[in-house]
Amino acid sequence: MMKDGMNYAPKGKPNPVVGPGEFVFSAIALDHGHIYGMCGALVEAGGTLKSVYDPDPQKVAAFLKAFPQAVSARSKEEILQDPEVRLVASAAITNLHCPLGLAVMAAGKDYFTDKAPLTSLEQLQQAREAVARIGRKYMVYYSERLHNEGAVFAGQLVERGAIGRVLQVVGLGPHRLNAPARPDWFFVKEQYGGILCDIGSHQIEQFLFFTGARDAQVVRSQVANYNHPEYPELEDFGEAMLVGDNGCTNYFRVDWFTPDGLGTWGDGRAIILGTKGYIEIRKYIDIASGSAQGDLVLLVDSQGEQRFSIAGQVGFPFFGQLILDSLNRTELAMTQEHAFKAAELCVRAQLQAERVS
Repeated sequence: MMKDGMNYAPKGKPNPVVGPGEFVFSAIALDHGHIYGMCGALVEAGGTLKSVYDPDPQKVAAFLKAFPQAVSARSKEEILQDPEVRLVASAAITNLHCPLGLAVMAAGKDYFTDKAPLTSLEQLQQAREAVARIGRKYMVYYSERLHNEGAVFAGQLVERGAIGRVLQVVGLGPHRLNAPARPDWFFVKEQYGGILCDIGSHQIEQFLFFTGARDAQVVRSQVANYNHPEYPELEDFGEAMLVGDNGCTNYFRVDWFTPDGLGTWGDGRAIILGTKGYIEIRKYIDIASGSAQGDLVLLVDSQGEQRFSIAGQVGFPFFGQLILDSLNRTELAMTQEHAFKAAELCVRAQLQAERVS
Protein backbone atom coordinates (compact mmCIF):
# COMPACT_ATOMS: atom_id res chain seq x y z
CA MET A 1 0.00 0.00 0.00
CA MET A 2 1.08 3.58 -0.61
CA LYS A 3 2.61 5.01 2.56
CA ASP A 4 2.64 8.63 1.39
CA GLY A 5 -0.55 10.37 0.33
CA MET A 6 1.43 12.99 -1.59
CA ASN A 7 2.26 10.33 -4.17
CA TYR A 8 -1.06 8.48 -4.12
CA ALA A 9 -2.10 7.84 -7.72
CA PRO A 10 -4.90 5.27 -8.18
CA LYS A 11 -4.93 3.23 -11.35
CA GLY A 12 -8.17 2.24 -13.04
CA LYS A 13 -9.15 0.25 -16.07
CA PRO A 14 -8.83 2.04 -19.42
CA ASN A 15 -12.25 3.36 -20.41
CA PRO A 16 -11.65 5.78 -23.28
CA VAL A 17 -14.41 8.20 -24.24
CA VAL A 18 -12.43 9.54 -27.22
CA GLY A 19 -9.97 8.12 -29.72
CA PRO A 20 -6.21 8.80 -29.89
CA GLY A 21 -5.46 12.44 -30.60
CA GLU A 22 -9.05 13.64 -30.15
CA PHE A 23 -8.34 15.24 -26.78
CA VAL A 24 -4.80 16.54 -26.29
CA PHE A 25 -3.64 17.80 -22.91
CA SER A 26 -0.38 18.76 -21.22
CA ALA A 27 1.00 19.13 -17.71
CA ILE A 28 2.61 22.19 -16.12
CA ALA A 29 4.07 22.28 -12.57
CA LEU A 30 4.90 18.99 -10.85
CA ASP A 31 5.16 20.19 -7.26
CA HIS A 32 2.69 17.62 -5.86
CA GLY A 33 2.55 13.92 -6.69
CA HIS A 34 -1.18 14.17 -7.40
CA ILE A 35 -0.21 15.13 -10.96
CA TYR A 36 0.44 11.43 -11.62
CA GLY A 37 -3.08 10.46 -10.64
CA MET A 38 -4.58 13.35 -12.58
CA CYS A 39 -2.72 12.62 -15.81
CA GLY A 40 -3.02 8.85 -15.47
CA ALA A 41 -6.79 9.05 -15.15
CA LEU A 42 -7.11 11.37 -18.15
CA VAL A 43 -5.01 8.93 -20.20
CA GLU A 44 -7.21 6.02 -19.06
CA ALA A 45 -10.21 8.03 -20.27
CA GLY A 46 -8.67 8.40 -23.74
CA GLY A 47 -6.76 11.67 -23.39
CA THR A 48 -3.51 12.15 -25.29
CA LEU A 49 -0.75 13.51 -23.04
CA LYS A 50 1.47 15.59 -25.32
CA SER A 51 3.95 17.53 -23.21
CA VAL A 52 5.12 18.54 -19.75
CA TYR A 53 6.94 21.48 -18.25
CA ASP A 54 8.49 22.11 -14.85
CA PRO A 55 11.62 24.15 -14.08
CA ASP A 56 13.05 21.17 -12.16
CA PRO A 57 14.58 18.71 -14.66
CA GLN A 58 14.55 15.91 -12.09
CA LYS A 59 10.79 16.21 -11.69
CA VAL A 60 10.39 16.19 -15.47
CA ALA A 61 12.60 13.12 -15.85
CA ALA A 62 10.56 11.20 -13.27
CA PHE A 63 7.33 12.26 -14.97
CA LEU A 64 8.55 11.16 -18.39
CA LYS A 65 9.51 7.80 -16.96
CA ALA A 66 5.89 7.33 -15.88
CA PHE A 67 4.49 8.85 -19.10
CA PRO A 68 6.99 8.15 -21.88
CA GLN A 69 4.51 9.27 -24.54
CA ALA A 70 4.96 12.90 -23.43
CA VAL A 71 7.77 15.23 -24.45
CA SER A 72 9.54 17.85 -22.36
CA ALA A 73 8.52 21.40 -23.29
CA ARG A 74 11.14 24.12 -23.15
CA SER A 75 8.87 26.52 -21.28
CA LYS A 76 5.41 27.03 -19.88
CA GLU A 77 4.71 29.38 -22.78
CA GLU A 78 5.43 26.64 -25.31
CA ILE A 79 2.52 24.64 -23.90
CA LEU A 80 0.22 27.65 -23.53
CA GLN A 81 0.82 28.62 -27.16
CA ASP A 82 0.32 25.09 -28.52
CA PRO A 83 -2.98 25.11 -30.48
CA GLU A 84 -3.38 21.32 -30.12
CA VAL A 85 -3.52 21.44 -26.31
CA ARG A 86 -7.09 21.76 -25.05
CA LEU A 87 -6.48 21.37 -21.31
CA VAL A 88 -3.58 21.88 -18.91
CA ALA A 89 -3.28 19.72 -15.78
CA SER A 90 -1.27 21.14 -12.91
CA ALA A 91 -0.14 20.35 -9.37
CA ALA A 92 1.70 23.55 -8.50
CA ILE A 93 2.45 24.93 -5.05
CA THR A 94 -1.01 25.60 -3.64
CA ASN A 95 -0.98 29.41 -3.58
CA LEU A 96 0.24 29.38 -7.19
CA HIS A 97 -2.67 27.31 -8.50
CA CYS A 98 -4.78 30.35 -9.28
CA PRO A 99 -2.14 32.51 -11.06
CA LEU A 100 -1.30 29.58 -13.31
CA GLY A 101 -4.99 28.91 -13.94
CA LEU A 102 -5.54 32.51 -15.00
CA ALA A 103 -2.69 32.21 -17.51
CA VAL A 104 -3.99 28.89 -18.83
CA MET A 105 -7.50 30.24 -19.36
CA ALA A 106 -6.16 33.45 -20.92
CA ALA A 107 -4.42 31.20 -23.46
CA GLY A 108 -7.81 29.72 -24.37
CA LYS A 109 -7.39 26.38 -22.62
CA ASP A 110 -9.28 24.59 -19.85
CA TYR A 111 -7.52 24.21 -16.51
CA PHE A 112 -7.46 21.14 -14.26
CA THR A 113 -5.73 21.83 -10.97
CA ASP A 114 -4.88 19.84 -7.90
CA LYS A 115 -6.68 20.79 -4.70
CA ALA A 116 -6.94 23.27 -3.08
CA PRO A 117 -7.68 25.29 -6.20
CA LEU A 118 -6.87 28.61 -4.51
CA THR A 119 -5.93 29.99 -1.11
CA SER A 120 -7.72 33.35 -0.73
CA LEU A 121 -11.02 35.05 -1.43
CA GLU A 122 -9.15 37.50 -3.67
CA GLN A 123 -7.95 34.61 -5.83
CA LEU A 124 -11.49 33.21 -5.89
CA GLN A 125 -12.81 36.52 -7.22
CA GLN A 126 -10.10 36.62 -9.89
CA ALA A 127 -10.90 33.06 -10.98
CA ARG A 128 -14.65 33.68 -11.09
CA GLU A 129 -14.18 36.81 -13.18
CA ALA A 130 -11.81 35.07 -15.58
CA VAL A 131 -14.14 32.11 -16.11
CA ALA A 132 -17.06 34.46 -16.77
CA ARG A 133 -15.02 36.59 -19.15
CA ILE A 134 -13.13 33.89 -21.06
CA GLY A 135 -15.53 30.96 -20.86
CA ARG A 136 -12.93 28.30 -20.01
CA LYS A 137 -13.09 25.70 -17.25
CA TYR A 138 -11.31 25.82 -13.90
CA MET A 139 -11.76 22.25 -12.68
CA VAL A 140 -10.37 20.72 -9.50
CA TYR A 141 -8.94 17.33 -8.55
CA TYR A 142 -10.91 16.64 -5.37
CA SER A 143 -9.38 13.18 -5.38
CA GLU A 144 -10.81 11.77 -2.16
CA ARG A 145 -14.21 11.61 -3.85
CA LEU A 146 -13.42 11.64 -7.57
CA HIS A 147 -10.58 9.11 -7.49
CA ASN A 148 -11.93 6.62 -4.95
CA GLU A 149 -14.28 3.89 -6.12
CA GLY A 150 -15.90 3.56 -2.72
CA ALA A 151 -16.87 7.23 -2.79
CA VAL A 152 -18.06 6.94 -6.40
CA PHE A 153 -20.28 3.98 -5.51
CA ALA A 154 -21.62 5.73 -2.40
CA GLY A 155 -22.63 8.64 -4.60
CA GLN A 156 -24.50 6.23 -6.87
CA LEU A 157 -26.32 4.76 -3.86
CA VAL A 158 -27.31 8.22 -2.65
CA GLU A 159 -28.51 9.19 -6.14
CA ARG A 160 -30.70 6.05 -6.25
CA GLY A 161 -32.29 7.01 -2.94
CA ALA A 162 -30.85 4.04 -1.04
CA ILE A 163 -30.78 5.95 2.26
CA GLY A 164 -33.54 8.47 1.58
CA ARG A 165 -32.84 12.16 1.98
CA VAL A 166 -29.31 12.86 3.17
CA LEU A 167 -29.17 14.72 6.48
CA GLN A 168 -25.52 14.77 7.51
CA VAL A 169 -22.05 13.89 6.32
CA VAL A 170 -19.23 13.14 8.76
CA GLY A 171 -15.78 13.09 7.16
CA LEU A 172 -12.48 11.91 8.60
CA GLY A 173 -9.34 12.75 6.64
CA PRO A 174 -6.21 11.68 8.50
CA HIS A 175 -2.95 11.79 6.57
CA ARG A 176 0.61 10.62 7.25
CA LEU A 177 3.00 13.54 7.58
CA ASN A 178 6.24 11.84 6.48
CA ALA A 179 7.94 15.20 7.05
CA PRO A 180 11.40 14.35 5.63
CA ALA A 181 9.84 13.65 2.22
CA ARG A 182 7.90 16.92 2.12
CA PRO A 183 9.12 19.98 0.19
CA ASP A 184 9.88 23.20 2.06
CA TRP A 185 6.72 24.96 0.84
CA PHE A 186 4.59 22.35 2.58
CA PHE A 187 5.47 23.96 5.93
CA VAL A 188 4.88 27.59 4.90
CA LYS A 189 1.28 28.56 5.59
CA GLU A 190 1.12 31.28 2.94
CA GLN A 191 2.06 28.67 0.35
CA TYR A 192 0.02 25.63 1.43
CA GLY A 193 -2.96 27.64 2.64
CA GLY A 194 -3.59 26.03 6.03
CA ILE A 195 -4.92 22.56 6.82
CA LEU A 196 -8.62 23.40 6.33
CA CYS A 197 -7.93 25.01 2.97
CA ASP A 198 -5.63 22.19 1.89
CA ILE A 199 -6.90 18.73 2.84
CA GLY A 200 -10.12 20.17 4.24
CA SER A 201 -11.12 20.98 0.66
CA HIS A 202 -11.80 17.27 0.04
CA GLN A 203 -14.16 17.13 2.98
CA ILE A 204 -16.18 20.22 2.10
CA GLU A 205 -16.50 19.17 -1.55
CA GLN A 206 -17.86 15.74 -0.65
CA PHE A 207 -20.32 17.31 1.82
CA LEU A 208 -21.74 19.54 -0.91
CA PHE A 209 -21.90 16.62 -3.35
CA PHE A 210 -23.52 14.01 -1.12
CA THR A 211 -26.09 16.43 0.33
CA GLY A 212 -26.83 18.40 -2.83
CA ALA A 213 -26.25 21.67 -0.96
CA ARG A 214 -25.44 24.63 -3.20
CA ASP A 215 -24.08 26.78 -0.40
CA ALA A 216 -23.25 26.46 3.28
CA GLN A 217 -22.31 28.40 6.39
CA VAL A 218 -19.19 27.59 8.37
CA VAL A 219 -20.56 27.42 11.91
CA ARG A 220 -17.23 26.81 13.60
CA SER A 221 -13.69 25.85 12.66
CA GLN A 222 -10.54 25.16 14.65
CA VAL A 223 -6.89 24.42 13.89
CA ALA A 224 -3.89 23.47 15.98
CA ASN A 225 -0.25 22.52 15.90
CA TYR A 226 -0.29 19.95 18.68
CA ASN A 227 2.91 18.05 18.15
CA HIS A 228 5.23 19.66 15.60
CA PRO A 229 6.90 22.73 17.18
CA GLU A 230 9.82 22.34 14.77
CA TYR A 231 7.40 23.43 12.01
CA PRO A 232 5.72 26.47 13.58
CA GLU A 233 3.58 27.28 10.53
CA LEU A 234 2.26 23.74 10.13
CA GLU A 235 -1.26 23.00 11.30
CA ASP A 236 -1.35 19.30 12.16
CA PHE A 237 -5.03 19.25 13.20
CA GLY A 238 -8.20 20.91 11.93
CA GLU A 239 -11.94 20.49 12.26
CA ALA A 240 -15.08 22.30 11.15
CA MET A 241 -18.86 22.26 11.32
CA LEU A 242 -21.03 23.46 8.42
CA VAL A 243 -24.74 23.82 7.72
CA GLY A 244 -25.92 23.64 4.12
CA ASP A 245 -28.53 25.90 2.56
CA ASN A 246 -30.83 22.85 2.49
CA GLY A 247 -30.47 22.22 6.24
CA CYS A 248 -27.98 19.36 5.96
CA THR A 249 -25.04 19.40 8.33
CA ASN A 250 -21.37 18.46 8.17
CA TYR A 251 -18.59 17.74 10.62
CA PHE A 252 -15.10 16.89 9.46
CA ARG A 253 -11.69 16.35 10.98
CA VAL A 254 -8.36 16.42 9.14
CA ASP A 255 -4.97 15.76 10.69
CA TRP A 256 -1.38 14.64 10.20
CA PHE A 257 -1.37 11.92 12.86
CA THR A 258 -1.55 8.65 10.89
CA PRO A 259 0.57 6.19 12.92
CA ASP A 260 3.44 4.36 11.26
CA GLY A 261 1.73 1.01 11.79
CA LEU A 262 -1.15 1.76 9.42
CA GLY A 263 -0.76 0.02 6.07
CA THR A 264 -1.60 3.09 4.01
CA TRP A 265 -1.22 6.87 4.21
CA GLY A 266 -4.52 7.55 6.00
CA ASP A 267 -7.65 5.82 7.24
CA GLY A 268 -10.00 8.14 5.35
CA ARG A 269 -13.69 7.56 6.05
CA ALA A 270 -17.05 9.16 5.49
CA ILE A 271 -20.43 8.44 7.08
CA ILE A 272 -23.53 9.62 5.22
CA LEU A 273 -26.72 9.67 7.29
CA GLY A 274 -30.08 9.61 5.54
CA THR A 275 -33.72 9.42 6.55
CA LYS A 276 -33.88 5.71 5.59
CA GLY A 277 -30.40 4.45 6.38
CA TYR A 278 -26.72 5.26 6.40
CA ILE A 279 -23.56 4.57 4.42
CA GLU A 280 -20.00 4.29 5.64
CA ILE A 281 -17.11 4.54 3.18
CA ARG A 282 -13.78 3.10 4.25
CA LYS A 283 -11.79 4.66 1.48
CA TYR A 284 -8.25 3.36 1.67
CA ILE A 285 -8.03 0.42 4.07
CA ASP A 286 -10.17 -1.97 6.10
CA ILE A 287 -8.10 -2.02 9.26
CA ALA A 288 -7.34 -5.23 11.15
CA SER A 289 -9.19 -7.30 8.56
CA GLY A 290 -6.19 -9.04 7.05
CA SER A 291 -6.79 -7.08 3.83
CA ALA A 292 -5.07 -3.85 2.89
CA GLN A 293 -7.72 -3.11 0.27
CA GLY A 294 -9.87 0.00 0.52
CA ASP A 295 -12.95 1.03 -1.47
CA LEU A 296 -15.21 -0.64 1.08
CA VAL A 297 -18.82 0.58 1.34
CA LEU A 298 -21.15 -0.41 4.19
CA LEU A 299 -24.89 0.16 3.75
CA VAL A 300 -27.55 -0.17 6.45
CA ASP A 301 -31.20 0.31 5.48
CA SER A 302 -34.64 -1.14 6.20
CA GLN A 303 -33.67 -4.36 4.43
CA GLY A 304 -30.63 -5.05 6.58
CA GLU A 305 -26.85 -4.68 6.43
CA GLN A 306 -24.78 -4.91 3.25
CA ARG A 307 -21.04 -4.83 2.63
CA PHE A 308 -19.63 -3.94 -0.80
CA SER A 309 -16.01 -4.35 -1.83
CA ILE A 310 -15.94 -2.01 -4.80
CA ALA A 311 -12.30 -1.90 -5.94
CA GLY A 312 -12.03 -2.44 -9.68
CA GLN A 313 -15.80 -2.44 -10.22
CA VAL A 314 -17.12 1.09 -10.80
CA GLY A 315 -14.13 3.00 -12.13
CA PHE A 316 -13.65 6.76 -12.11
CA PRO A 317 -16.26 8.35 -14.42
CA PHE A 318 -15.28 11.94 -13.61
CA PHE A 319 -12.28 11.97 -15.93
CA GLY A 320 -14.08 10.81 -19.05
CA GLN A 321 -16.88 13.24 -18.26
CA LEU A 322 -14.32 16.03 -17.89
CA ILE A 323 -12.90 15.27 -21.33
CA LEU A 324 -16.37 15.32 -22.89
CA ASP A 325 -17.24 18.51 -21.00
CA SER A 326 -14.15 20.17 -22.41
CA LEU A 327 -15.02 19.07 -25.94
CA ASN A 328 -18.77 19.75 -25.77
CA ARG A 329 -18.79 22.68 -23.29
CA THR A 330 -21.11 20.81 -20.93
CA GLU A 331 -21.00 20.32 -17.13
CA LEU A 332 -21.49 16.59 -16.59
CA ALA A 333 -18.36 15.96 -14.50
CA MET A 334 -18.81 18.90 -12.12
CA THR A 335 -20.36 22.31 -12.40
CA GLN A 336 -18.05 25.29 -12.22
CA GLU A 337 -20.13 26.72 -9.40
CA HIS A 338 -19.72 23.53 -7.35
CA ALA A 339 -15.94 23.59 -7.81
CA PHE A 340 -15.75 27.24 -6.77
CA LYS A 341 -18.20 26.90 -3.86
CA ALA A 342 -16.14 24.11 -2.29
CA ALA A 343 -13.05 26.30 -2.72
CA GLU A 344 -14.78 29.31 -1.18
CA LEU A 345 -15.98 27.41 1.87
CA CYS A 346 -12.60 25.85 2.63
CA VAL A 347 -11.01 29.32 2.48
CA ARG A 348 -13.73 30.74 4.75
CA ALA A 349 -13.29 27.86 7.20
CA GLN A 350 -9.56 28.57 7.28
CA LEU A 351 -9.97 32.34 7.68
CA GLN A 352 -12.31 32.10 10.64
CA ALA A 353 -10.61 29.16 12.35
CA GLU A 354 -9.72 29.60 16.00
CA ARG A 355 -6.28 28.42 17.06
CA VAL A 356 -6.34 25.73 19.74
CA SER A 357 -3.27 25.50 21.93
